[in-house]
Amino acid sequence: MAGEKDLRKLLASMSPWLDEAEYVFTLAPGGEVPGDVRPFVTVREDEGLTLVLLREEADRVGLAYDYVAARITLRVHSALDAVGLTAAVATALAEVGLSCNVVAGLHHDHLFVSYAEGGRASAVLAGLAAGGSSGTPPAAG
Repeated sequence: MAGEKDLRKLLASMSPWLDEAEYVFTLAPGGEVPGDVRPFVTVREDEGLTLVLLREEADRVGLAYDYVAARITLRVHSALDAVGLTAAVATALAEVGLSCNVVAGLHHDHLFVSYAEGGRASAVLAGLAAGGSSGTPPAAG
C-alpha cells in the first residue's frame, strides 16, 4: 500500500505517539555496531557511523553521548515523496522553541526531541493534528 501524500490528510491523521524510553545519539567505535547493541537508526557519515539507540544500551556498552532524546512516532503511513510534513512539524515545534531531529522510515516518520520536552512536543503535535496550527506563518495582511 502506498503512503499518503496529501499534506492535510497527513497532518490530520499523523497520530503522534510518544515512546517513554530514552534515546541517545552516539558514534560507533571503529565504525561498527558493538556486538549485541540494537540501534533504532544508523547513519553512515564521512566522520563515522552514528547510532541512535536506547540510553540503557549505550550505558551498558560504555558509549558516550551528550543528548538524551524522546522519540515521537507519527503513526500515519506517509509516502517518502510527500511534501511538507517534515516542514510542518518542525515549524510547529520551532514556534514554541523546541528542536527536533527527524528520521523517515519506509512507513513512518520518527522525531527525536529533548527527553525533558517530550510531553510538551507531543502535545504541540497533537494540536497540529487537530488543526490548532498549520505550522506555517500567517499570511501578511
